[in-house]
Amino acid sequence: MDSIDKLLAELKAEYDEPATPQQPPPQTKTFIQPPPKSTSLIDNLLAEVKADFIEKDTAEELRRQQELEQEQIKQQKLKAQQLEASKIKAKDWLDKLDPFSPEGFWFERFAESYSSKLEAAIEYLQTNE
Repeated sequence: MDSIDKLLAELKAEYDEPATPQQPPPQTKTFIQPPPKSTSLIDNLLAEVKADFIEKDTAEELRRQQELEQEQIKQQKLKAQQLEASKIKAKDWLDKLDPFSPEGFWFERFAESYSSKLEAAIEYLQTNE
């Protein structure tokens, strides 16, 4: 029994001894993967940046639309002013027009296709400018 006890003692000694540390494999370049929390942090940052860009784009588009609306209003006011000036000029021209002159007779026939003599005079004067 000595030999069995001796064999058991040797086996027990092998298992009780700390394992010899193995040599680490030669170092190679490894990419460090951020922990999952970092990934969500990066995702959050990217989402914030994306939201900022969307907000800036939306604000820029709104600014462009407002500028376009202002330009349209400005153009409408300018047209209204030009129309008013044309009306004044046409009224003056009609007041000075001799209805019995050749031009007066011609204008009477010309104005028949318009809703008013003033409208006809405006059109006539604009084409002759």
